[in-house]
Amino acid sequence: MTTKIIGTGSAVPEQVVTNDDLAKVVETSDEWIRTRTGIRERRIATEESGTSHMAAEAARKALENAGISAEELDIIVLATSSADCCFPSGACEVQAAIGASRAVAFDLSAACSGFVYALNTVHSFFKAGIYKTGLVIGADTLSKLIDWNDRSTCVLFGDGAGAAVVRASESGSFHMTMGADGTRGGALACPGRTTGNFLTEKGPELGYMTMDGQEVFKFAVKTVPESINKVLAESETGIEEIKYFILHQANYRIFESIAKRLKIPMEKLPTNLERFGNTSGATIPILLDEMNREGKLQQGDKLILAGFGAGLTWGATLLEW
Repeated sequence: MTTKIIGTGSAVPEQVVTNDDLAKVVETSDEWIRTRTGIRERRIATEESGTSHMAAEAARKALENAGISAEELDIIVLATSSADCCFPSGACEVQAAIGASRAVAFDLSAACSGFVYALNTVHSFFKAGIYKTGLVIGADTLSKLIDWNDRSTCVLFGDGAGAAVVRASESGSFHMTMGADGTRGGALACPGRTTGNFLTEKGPELGYMTMDGQEVFKFAVKTVPESINKVLAESETGIEEIKYFILHQANYRIFESIAKRLKIPMEKLPTNLERFGNTSGATIPILLDEMNREGKLQQGDKLILAGFGAGLTWGATLLEW
């Protein structure tokens, strides 16, 4: 049993924030950001476009693209690090918004690896014969977790959501790998609500995202090629058979290093981070939706999706379009 993507969708806030816009609020410049990251602009959410709102919009578009109704869904998994509520889960909010009354729904937290983790999780349910049709979503509103005075992080991230409708299939191929190293979690972290109550005599506080950029860079350029080579070996697939490597959109320099290590042309690593920045769990499905709607993906194309991020976590999936 394999898994096929039968529809895609995406949603981003209307508000565009350019590098020049950021230069007005923090000490930076368009040239500084572009030369170090490849990012020109990103979308930032306003009050009416939070994580669940964007996730539901992307889900509706994916269902329309797939040509199925929400009632046909068996399972919804939302990968997010920035849900609107502690509970109910964002996936349950999406379920209610789109009318997927039959579907089990839950969130999954694996940061920028989240969409790959969620896709592989749904595939495992399919392989076990439990479900047949699912909705996998990556959505994040990282703008609410960022310290806008910290130029090392605030220039990198944006908000958005992407979704894929998936279905169990007896044809095609699907191979996956995932990993985590919690001992290195401090390299990219965001504390949640602290303990605050009448016993501590203080109220709860919220923290902001912090990142050791060099540590994350070294982790990505080593781990991503390793995970890609692993799924290639396990599937007995030659690297030349892969049409596109759809990677988490973090930094253009990371792409260059990965392409060099894998000895593949940059043309095989499509990007959109120049327009959206790093939207965490949403980067891969947003890019996948853009490529699908632009007609760049044909039936039978072999793709590798690879994510990496906080945890530290990583994962790769080889699938057939």
